[in-house]
Amino acid sequence: MSLRELARVVQTSEVTVRRDVRALEAEGLLDRRHGGAVLPGGFTRESGFPQKSHLATAEKTAIADLAAGFVEEGEAIVVGAGTTTQELARRLARVPGLTVVTNSLLVAQALAHANRVEVVMTGGTLRGSNYALVGSGAEQSLQGLRVSRAFLSGSGLTAERGLSTSNMLSASVDRALVQAAAEVVVLADHTKLGTDTMFQTVPTDVITRLVTDEPPAHDDRASTELQALADQGVQIAVAGSSSGGSGGDSVPPRQGRRDVALPGPRRGASGLRTAAVLGEASAGAERGRVADMRRR
Repeated sequence: MSLRELARVVQTSEVTVRRDVRALEAEGLLDRRHGGAVLPGGFTRESGFPQKSHLATAEKTAIADLAAGFVEEGEAIVVGAGTTTQELARRLARVPGLTVVTNSLLVAQALAHANRVEVVMTGGTLRGSNYALVGSGAEQSLQGLRVSRAFLSGSGLTAERGLSTSNMLSASVDRALVQAAAEVVVLADHTKLGTDTMFQTVPTDVITRLVTDEPPAHDDRASTELQALADQGVQIAVAGSSSGGSGGDSVPPRQGRRDVALPGPRRGASGLRTAAVLGEASAGAERGRVADMRRR
């Protein structure tokens, strides 16, 4: 749920809800996300495109700006589905002689009027929630393909399992995209760091580079995950959203980390209401999924 919706339901200010959410996360009762919160665990149903497109927009823009700098003139690449990769595609329209293979209608649309870019789409079945082509048709069309780089996003990224997503069909196509590429570049904002979802797409040892944004000072989980990824040999490029993403810093492996205490007061009445609302929302969503399955 968004902070705005939580504030409306518990009848308090967004400032109070943000403070309560921070305190509840410190107690392990929920996971914060950019602009909202979810119940802990991360093994949840994937959000649709309308929800994703409004999350971490400044961070995605900065990441896309930085990632576009890794693409060279005349290169052949694959670009997976996602809102961050869609932002990347908009910037790739300026790269002459580029060939982009994609299973994403949104990526193809962003490049549709780029005269100097050739777009090759996979086959497959349209998955409406993220406007991507999936299934055996998509995977078979990628067989025998070889490109220099794959640019992928996902629902979560951890040093232990690598990149993951909540949908089995999407994960299978992403794995096929990876098989076609000499290098794998993952685009993930800090809200995805430390989040683990159902289906692994790219193991950590296969990821060449991670392009991300600078985690907030209080986000110890994201900072710890970045350190763990760097320690496993992943090259990390950090984009600055405040500077418009015009540059980034390479993060080498380093020793130790700075422990940051999560701020926030003791959980009060509004904090209890916040936790209860999240639980009710999750239960309602589960009832809806069960009812939908019965109708089918």
